Amino acid sequence: MENKGTLYLIPTTLGETAYDKVIPSFNNTILQEIDVFIVENIKTARRFIKKTAPDKVIDDLVFYEINKRTNLDMLPTFLKPIDEGKNIGVISDAGCPGVADPGADVVALAHQNNIKVVPLVGPSSILLSLMASGFNGQSFCFNGYLPKEQKDRVRKLKDLERMAIAQKQTQLFIETPYRNHHVMEDLLANCNPNTKLCVAVDITMASEQIVTKTIAEWKSTKIDLNKRPCVFLLG
Repeated sequence: MENKGTLYLIPTTLGETAYDKVIPSFNNTILQEIDVFIVENIKTARRFIKKTAPDKVIDDLVFYEINKRTNLDMLPTFLKPIDEGKNIGVISDAGCPGVADPGADVVALAHQNNIKVVPLVGPSSILLSLMASGFNGQSFCFNGYLPKEQKDRVRKLKDLERMAIAQKQTQLFIETPYRNHHVMEDLLANCNPNTKLCVAVDITMASEQIVTKTIAEWKSTKIDLNKRPCVFLLG
């Protein structure tokens, strides 16, 4: 039986953060040995590899792109080098592959084909914000993006608030950075004054802010969320 390669899930930094501040040096050892990558964005991945493994010849590497425009029927061809004994690295735009990330489809297919999957250690904005929130870390739910339409978004926020209170379960969600202020406005206008909200912005970066207050307290607090990566938590 031929030896198959391994699928490595390679975390990236969450922003303009020093690589060695948030990612173990072991990851770079693995990265140096891989020449085939499945990535969310080729341009971003090439920049990340060039920065973290400058000795690699970027033009010699093979990249397959997986995002919302990718035909999922093509995924088996992306994994074909594994059958030839080559290792493949999966790289997200930011943070950990497979978590709020299309790389999960590749990982699922790898398991179906008995391919070894190895997740490497790295920063996750979801876990880091939960750690720093002061909310329940034993029961929590990540809800991804909220609806775009305001009435649907408000309805979802009220549902999340009810679950956070009734089930004592921390509810996490994110939004496209340019819509952060809309979410904040809806939270302040529709949630109970005593509900606690944690806002975690620019996690691991020099401009990081992680603040937990009641909705009532937030109404008299100013924070600039415009175009900044943000995780919201209700608890």
